Amino acid sequence: MKPAVSAIKLSSRATSEFWEIPVVFEDDNLLAIDKPARLLTSPDRYDPDRPNLMRLLHDCIAAGKPWAKERGLTYLSNAHRLDFETTGVLLLAKDRPSLVNLANAFGSEIPRKTYLALVMGSPQDDEFSVDLPLAPDLNQPGMMRVSRTGKKSFTTFKVLERFVGAALVECHPRTGRTHQIRVHLMEAGHPIYSDPVYGGREMLLSALKQGDYRLKHDRTERPLISSLALHAATLELPHPATGALVRIQAPPPKAFQVALKYLRRYAAVTP
Repeated sequence: MKPAVSAIKLSSRATSEFWEIPVVFEDDNLLAIDKPARLLTSPDRYDPDRPNLMRLLHDCIAAGKPWAKERGLTYLSNAHRLDFETTGVLLLAKDRPSLVNLANAFGSEIPRKTYLALVMGSPQDDEFSVDLPLAPDLNQPGMMRVSRTGKKSFTTFKVLERFVGAALVECHPRTGRTHQIRVHLMEAGHPIYSDPVYGGREMLLSALKQGDYRLKHDRTERPLISSLALHAATLELPHPATGALVRIQAPPPKAFQVALKYLRRYAAVTP
């Protein structure tokens, strides 16, 4: 029976932050959530005291919070990770055997992960790929860079919608390196909006409306989307217990959809 609680409520006393996280898929072995932006998946090696999803989940299970108690949860572990600012589908295992099977799947190219990104500029081709090895940037901890001695990294891209100076792109990482999509899009000349780490600037309504924009003198313009415009939209993989194909989806967050709405309104490509 599906639990009545369809969202997971988490909070951090240390930072006074609160999250209400939608559950997008669940059965006896799996729990998939729609991860919000600006929440770590697991502890940060450089700042272990920052709030992270897995620690918060484990604390709630230990405390017997309603959403955990109703499910009878005693075990929960993430099968993969999403970046701090990336939103979307994050898959968790409810038992150790499922985690092992999922880990084996994610260690291969079996899962099909589909991301949506709002990028700067309009790619020349409707479909393209980037095959560049990646390694940690030793001069900038936490960042990645292209390196001949790095690990194989391959991503395919498909332009879904074009705008003046921007595009909505579907991304399929065939390998699972840290920051892979972000670095590959930067190398392709199309960094993701609101990704200053890899060359992406903020998306401003004033830039879209150009001369037809007025801001009160005592106001500061806010970006249409303030966090990384990258969303894990779909995950497809064999079920760890049954082998049946499972397809899990999460809609883009409101800010992503608002940015897309304004692009369509003010930056549509004239036929």
